Amino acid sequence: MPSIQVRDLPEQIYRKLQINAKKDHRSLSQQAIVTLKKGLGIDSNSKERRRELVGHILSRRIAFDIAHLEDPSNLIREDRER
Repeated sequence: MPSIQVRDLPEQIYRKLQINAKKDHRSLSQQAIVTLKKGLGIDSNSKERRRELVGHILSRRIAFDIAHLEDPSNLIREDRER
């Protein structure tokens, strides 16, 4: 992942990042990323991220035919007899 170093960051901005990071239980780096995302208009809220993730997972779901599955009781019995 790329990184960035900011030189001569105004004290006021640094302090505001520190305050917000502490309030939101984030590191200073995490808070800077969140703030940059919001400022650049690429902020997606957590509900939207979860919705996208669930959609991705469901799209990759493997379809299978239940009729071809082995009876679990047979598997349990076989395991107990070992």
